[in-house]
Amino acid sequence: MTRAAVFGAGSWGTAFALVLADAGADVTIWGRRPELCDAINATHTNPDYLPGVGLPPAIRATHDPAEAAHGTDLVVLAVPSQSLRDNLSEWAPALPSSAALVSLMKGVELGTAKRMSEVIDDVTGAGPGRIAAVSGPNLAREIAQRQPAASVVAAADDDLAKAIQRACHSPHFRPYTNHDLVGAELGGAVKNVIALAVGIAAGLGFGDNARASVITRGLAETARLGAALGADAYTFSGLAGLGDLAATCMSPLSRNRSFGEQLGRGKTVAEIVAGTRQVAEGVKSCESILDLAGRHGVDMPIVQHVTGVVRGELTPAEMVGSLLSRSAKPERHGH
Repeated sequence: MTRAAVFGAGSWGTAFALVLADAGADVTIWGRRPELCDAINATHTNPDYLPGVGLPPAIRATHDPAEAAHGTDLVVLAVPSQSLRDNLSEWAPALPSSAALVSLMKGVELGTAKRMSEVIDDVTGAGPGRIAAVSGPNLAREIAQRQPAASVVAAADDDLAKAIQRACHSPHFRPYTNHDLVGAELGGAVKNVIALAVGIAAGLGFGDNARASVITRGLAETARLGAALGADAYTFSGLAGLGDLAATCMSPLSRNRSFGEQLGRGKTVAEIVAGTRQVAEGVKSCESILDLAGRHGVDMPIVQHVTGVVRGELTPAEMVGSLLSRSAKPERHGH
C-alpha cells in the first residue's frame, strides 16, 4: 500500500487526498491549523474547505510535519505557491529521502520567476528523478464529489510519472503521463491569469464571444511562453493546457474566474481578498509570469493587462479597450 502525505488542507489538497485514498493509499493530511486537523479527524469531513463531503477512513490529519511525512512513499505539496519555499524549508528535514515529491500548485514564484518544481528542487535538492506535478481540469469540489475527471502526471522521469499515475488512478480519476514538466506547469500557472481576464469580461457583462476570444488568445500566449522555455507544444492542446484552461475560465467553481468577475463589477483586489478564505493564485502569479515572460522576450498582452488591473493601474474597461486597440497581427504567427 502506498503511504502518502498531503501537505495542505485546502480544497484541492483535501480532494486529492480523497483520490489517493480511493486508489488504495493510506493518506495523512498536514494542516496549518490544529483545530482544522482535529475537525477532519473527528468528523471525517473538511468543514472549512469542502463542507458536506465525506472523507474515507484511510485519511487522517495532523499539524505535525514529521508525523505526516513519516514512512511515506509520496509527498504531495498543495499549499499556496507563494508560500511554498518558506513552508518546504521547514518541512524538508522531515521528508523521507526516497519519497516522490508531487506539486499540485499552479503558480510562478515572485522574485525568482521559478516554477514550483524548480522551487522544490532548490529547497530539497531532490532532482528530476523525484519531482513531478499533477495538472489538468481538476476543480476540487467536483473531484471530491467523485465526478469523472482526467489529469496529467508530468515528470522528466517516465518511471516516476507511471508510479504516481498508479498511486492516484481511482474509479473516477484518470491520470495520464507526460514527460513535459515545463509545459504542464506553465499551462497550470498561466491559465489562472487568463481566467481572471475571462472573469473580468463576464463581470463587465460581455458574453461568450468575448470569453472564447480571451481563452483562445490566452492559450496562444501560454504556448509562446512555453516555446521560449522549451516546452512541448502538444502539451498546450491537452489536459494540462486547453483542458485546464477551459475548466478554470468557464466554471463558477473557479476561484480565479470568480475573482475576475468581481473585479469586472468594480470591486478592488483588497475588497475581494477580505471577503474570501480561498486563494486566487493568478492575482499574485500575474506579476511573476509577466516577469518570466520579460526575461525571455515573450509578448503576453493579456497577462500584462490583467497585471495592470490587479495593480490598480487600469480599470477593467480600460483593459478591454487597450487590448482591442492593439495593432493587428496574423494569427498564424501566434501573435
